[in-house]
Amino acid sequence: MSYKPPRRPQFFYTTAPLPCPYVAGRVERKVVTEITGPDAEALHDRLSRAGFRRSHNIAYAPVCPGCGACVPIRIPTATFQPDRTLKRIARANLTVEAFETPARATAEQFQLFQRYQKIRHLDGDMATMSFYDYRAMVEDTPIETFMVEFRDPDERLVGACLADRLGDGLSAVYSYFAPGLERRSLGTYTILWLIDRAKALGLPYVYLGYWVPESRKMAYKARFRPSEILVSGTWRMLTDGEIQGERTTQVLVPETAG
Repeated sequence: MSYKPPRRPQFFYTTAPLPCPYVAGRVERKVVTEITGPDAEALHDRLSRAGFRRSHNIAYAPVCPGCGACVPIRIPTATFQPDRTLKRIARANLTVEAFETPARATAEQFQLFQRYQKIRHLDGDMATMSFYDYRAMVEDTPIETFMVEFRDPDERLVGACLADRLGDGLSAVYSYFAPGLERRSLGTYTILWLIDRAKALGLPYVYLGYWVPESRKMAYKARFRPSEILVSGTWRMLTDGEIQGERTTQVLVPETAG
């Protein structure tokens, strides 16, 4: 009879309260845990299915007292149906070519990242990131992670996306694009590309992080239909009523990550 060592205990910690970056006047708290060791990939898969997100080697989820504004959302690739607007965005970017690259930071990426932050998120923490900070964001990963670079016909970098490969899908970690090209909706096109790529890989989901109906920056994620949200530990279809403003509450229990 072979000996199977016991699973290393997984420790979860709660952060101190900070101002919420999505809804003004609210306080944010997170539960965090480290992704490490030989079982990092499997752990990350379980945590992702439980509504966690990854940053470097840390997985986190909101546990804000009295607030359920952040709702985990994912897109089932097999049933996804783009509407007329999404089809128009796909057509508008037919000349954009995507290149999958290893998770390695480049000076070209960082220059575009800086331009994006200064125009779109000048008051955010990421606007002051150095190249070394950016490189850590891209390269400090315990799991399979890759970059997607989007280039125009002149081979200029117009967008990029950092993404994780999961056992059941792709997870969009962070994306950015060239200022001045807002009419092309490159952020939306990035998600459409991830959906197509996941389909090609035979993966059933694209994880988009948190849908925040009360935040203009985060409410757009509900436009990809059908989509699923995590409510009280169970993934279910997002309804039209919820998109139109009905309150959705959700409970994240760390133990469900296994």
